[in-house]
Amino acid sequence: MSFLIFAAFIILLTWVFQTTLLRVFLSRETESDLRQTGEKVCLYLRPRLPLDAENMPQDNFLAWLQDESLATDIYLLDGNGKVLCSTEPTAEGETAAADAPTDGAFAEVSGQISEQGVVVKLSDEYYVFAYCMEEGLVQGGQLSDLYIFVGYSAQLSQAAMGTMRVQLFIISIIVILLALVVSAWLSTLLTKPIIRITKAAQRLATGDFSVNFKSEYSYAEIDALAETLDYAKEEIERSDRLQKEVLANVTHDLKTPLTMIKAYASMIQEISGDNPEKRAKHTQVIIDESDRLTALVNDILDLSKIRSGMDMLKITNFNFSEFVHTVLERFDYLTETQGYTIERDIDDELYAEADIEKMEQVVYNLVGNAVNYTGADKVIRVRLKRSEGGMLRLSVSDTGKGIPPEEIDTIWDRYYRSAETHKRPVKGTGLGLSIVKVILVKHGFPFGIESEVGKGSTFYFELPEK
Repeated sequence: MSFLIFAAFIILLTWVFQTTLLRVFLSRETESDLRQTGEKVCLYLRPRLPLDAENMPQDNFLAWLQDESLATDIYLLDGNGKVLCSTEPTAEGETAAADAPTDGAFAEVSGQISEQGVVVKLSDEYYVFAYCMEEGLVQGGQLSDLYIFVGYSAQLSQAAMGTMRVQLFIISIIVILLALVVSAWLSTLLTKPIIRITKAAQRLATGDFSVNFKSEYSYAEIDALAETLDYAKEEIERSDRLQKEVLANVTHDLKTPLTMIKAYASMIQEISGDNPEKRAKHTQVIIDESDRLTALVNDILDLSKIRSGMDMLKITNFNFSEFVHTVLERFDYLTETQGYTIERDIDDELYAEADIEKMEQVVYNLVGNAVNYTGADKVIRVRLKRSEGGMLRLSVSDTGKGIPPEEIDTIWDRYYRSAETHKRPVKGTGLGLSIVKVILVKHGFPFGIESEVGKGSTFYFELPEK
């Protein structure tokens, strides 16, 4: 409909121009050309005045006039309207009224003549330029006025405009039909892929991730939309899979300590209630498992709060170098009791702006992750250096098994539940890296992983130096 309305509007403008504006334009152009021709005739005659009515220089005069303007008829008349000579053969004694295409032309025009001459539109098809040269004629031994009439017939222009209107009518019908066909074709071409994408999106909304938005489309914008929707589908599918995985693993991790708490409570009730040593051992298991449940619940709550935006950032400027040293001191018990080595390469007096509490979670989780997965040498390396573009780069490296390339992109989103046979030195819930990612994304800090299977991994992030 829009295309048809646009085509109709263009045709309407063309009709207005052809029937109104063009007619006015042609009328003005005709009057301008006619006046110029009349003024040239006057200039030619003025030096030759007065003319003798009985001996007009007709041959040379008519030859010059004919060369000057082939589209006009030029007449020289006396005060009675008698034609003295003209570019059109006329019987002697005939008047302009008889010779001109419109009867009464001389009587009608002569009363309107001014000193500059006048252009009069006698009809849609005939225009006249009239000028009076006072005492420019010798007639019967007396000086009298000489009248110059320049007539122009617009019959050809009118005929041409009539032909143009017929042609415009035919063209209008053709354009409307073409607009109807083209707009219908374009509409189908546009709406068909949109309908297909809409149906695929409706299937996606029901949880059908097998839909495919990509296809051979005629428009680059539709292709871009399809690619974007496919990417969104993959992310939604990935998020859905992660959600189910997290739910399954959290359920498992909740079930295990609850089972142990119940089992050891029953043992205290039935077996070790009167034995202080066994009772203390059994209650310690209950306390440890309760702590594990508390840590898991807290991590889930932290992750949910940060992702939902409820936990707002409290940005402050602080000494990031001293801050990292302070966090690393929390792992001193591992170096003293279990033989771990935390190598530090930290530049002094490096300042940054961030949420201190959140950054403590990030550094602690990264170091804790490295402790849990480092190699048999139990070495962890922590580096803090200036990077390019006024950034600070903190990296935490381990010497563990490394991460396969296919898992690099998903390691931050995975719910990590270790399949290792050894007990982790740092208690974890498996949500540590997810929390790190959410905090860093909320701050807008770039982060990543560099890993090689069999040689360990390096987790890093960057933040602006202040």
